[in-house]
Amino acid sequence: MLLFSYGTTLGLPTIAIPVLSSLEEATRDPYLTLNRSQISWFSSINLICVPLGCLMSGALTQPFGRKRSMMFMNIPYTIAFLLFVLSRDVSTLYVALALCGLTGGLMEAPVLTYVAEITEPHLRGMLSAVASMAVLFGQVSQLLLGSFLHWRTVAMINIAFPMISSVILYFIPESPHWLITKGRIPEAEASLCWLRGWVTPDKVQTELSQITKGIQNSALTRLGKDGQKRPNYRMYTRRTFLLPYAIVTLTFFIGAFGGLTPLLTYAVSFIFESLHTPINPYIATLFLGVAEIFGAFLCVILIHYTGKRPLAIISTGGAGLCFFVVAVYAQFHQSHGWDAPVIPLVFLLGFGFVSYLCIRLLPWMLIGEVFPNNIRSTASGASASSSYVFGFLINKLYFPMRDLFDLHGLLYFYASVNIIGMALLYVFMPETESRTLSDIERHFADKTKTFDTHIVRSDKNKTVGGGAGKVGAENLALEMRDDKY
Repeated sequence: MLLFSYGTTLGLPTIAIPVLSSLEEATRDPYLTLNRSQISWFSSINLICVPLGCLMSGALTQPFGRKRSMMFMNIPYTIAFLLFVLSRDVSTLYVALALCGLTGGLMEAPVLTYVAEITEPHLRGMLSAVASMAVLFGQVSQLLLGSFLHWRTVAMINIAFPMISSVILYFIPESPHWLITKGRIPEAEASLCWLRGWVTPDKVQTELSQITKGIQNSALTRLGKDGQKRPNYRMYTRRTFLLPYAIVTLTFFIGAFGGLTPLLTYAVSFIFESLHTPINPYIATLFLGVAEIFGAFLCVILIHYTGKRPLAIISTGGAGLCFFVVAVYAQFHQSHGWDAPVIPLVFLLGFGFVSYLCIRLLPWMLIGEVFPNNIRSTASGASASSSYVFGFLINKLYFPMRDLFDLHGLLYFYASVNIIGMALLYVFMPETESRTLSDIERHFADKTKTFDTHIVRSDKNKTVGGGAGKVGAENLALEMRDDKY
């Protein structure tokens, strides 16, 4: 629900922009009308403020805990939606968007690390994808409500979501990882019992001791040859941070500059209308959101069996192909008057589907599992910030790039980013599905594994069944467990 609330802040500008930019008396907002420059800022302020929150996110998460930090985030969301409802000038809109962005950044570390730390290896990819789907559901909810209601009414409805989130978050346990780092072992044990299906303490002793051992071993990596603890910044100069950070940043770049961010933002007013789609642009945008949900849902189902790499390659390649077809159509439509509007509609919907089949969700699945335990919160927040920097840049550059290249040239650019991204992921991205966090950390620490896309499991002899989805151990983060319950 917290991620759903954040998704609504991303979807609200999509339904507000057509009203705020309209010059017609029947459709314009009674209080505000934005020019093209103000619209570009309106679509981007949220995104550029997120990195500021991301950089502070890890520092907030570690002392206060994952659960408490997440609960706090609902307060500024509620204030922001009230500002949207009451806004009578552009500055109030900008403040509300900045507050949404800052809060969205602050929640990155607690949400991503919490999901990674409470889940077992064979479920981590699937549950991380479900978490990302919640943001998508929030965005699509705005498209659905915006098809029938004024955007200010939608903003008023949105106030209910952070309130519901606060109530639900109250009942979940704190991350056992964080509790162990604070020396609160009995509470960590109780948390594990809750998370593993309300089992008795004897069922989680093996996992509890293994997590404790893993955290201690991770802490030892900060010790120098003299036995003294290295400064914290030294951890960010090592392979275990730099290589995962490069891979995560690459996936964020593909997701943003591959075209989905501007497509979602400007779909109603500047893309579907320009291509003369055969249905109402609002309905077309709603269909786009539905296609994305189906893609994300299929990702949740498949990733447990296929792993992340095959889906990532299919997703980026398919996205590049869809944009290439739409670019060719847009070029012929402009130069030769070719009019077959169902073609761009089908392939843009197809692009939304294949994007959420993996590449759009991929970095959010990787971000909670590729960094070492002792810097996971801060590194997750720092990595997530790149997503929003890229999103801000591509949204802000939409109008200048469209003026320079025309719509078809811009679509060719998006297609190229996806195709090149597919090749880079094939070379550099290892398969992390069903691998423990300790195995992933060891892989990135090995200098010989830079171009090795296979992470060796330390529990190979315990593997049961077949495929990427079946592993014999289910410890949530570190080592494998022999017993089942």
